[in-house]
Amino acid sequence: MSAESKPTDPLAPLVRKLLEELGEDAGRQGLLRTPERVARSMRFLTSGYERDLDRVVNGAIFDEAASEVVLVKDIEFYSMCEHHLLPFYGKVHVGYIPDGRVIGLSKLPRIVEMFARRLQVQERMTVQVAEAVEKALQPAGVAVIAEAAHLCMMMRGVSKQSSVTTTSCMLGAFRDDQRTRSEFLSLVYGETRIR
Repeated sequence: MSAESKPTDPLAPLVRKLLEELGEDAGRQGLLRTPERVARSMRFLTSGYERDLDRVVNGAIFDEAASEVVLVKDIEFYSMCEHHLLPFYGKVHVGYIPDGRVIGLSKLPRIVEMFARRLQVQERMTVQVAEAVEKALQPAGVAVIAEAAHLCMMMRGVSKQSSVTTTSCMLGAFRDDQRTRSEFLSLVYGETRIR
């Protein structure tokens, strides 16, 4: 299939119209292929809609007698604010207490990615990650903390470049037991780091 006969993503004409509405000449050299590039970019940045929990976990749940906190921290993520279509990015810390089963460690970042690659608000994304881990594993508890910088706050509006937004969702033992929650927070924010 030649480049000319390749079907155009339905988003591309919308991007072209957006450029024109902004006062740009969408036909000038630097913008000629921008609509197609933006369409591909948006498809990638919102590819989480095409994923579901069963396919992400892909059977990677294993019987294991472990019953102490499992934590994967500093999971990098990039998402798009649904209010302004501007990026927000940061790190997510996901912990759980196994109840006879563990999940493949790589699946936790994949779960984060599945929800981050959608139009989002950080608060909802944090809860979605926690509820997905709970659904997949039925552990004694799940804890998720997300820390992010939001370009909608940094580039526009209040223009606060150094602000960080922190959200959390605690389920099961992490919600019900202060000591368990404190242990999780200590593991996330303590000084011991492997680098």
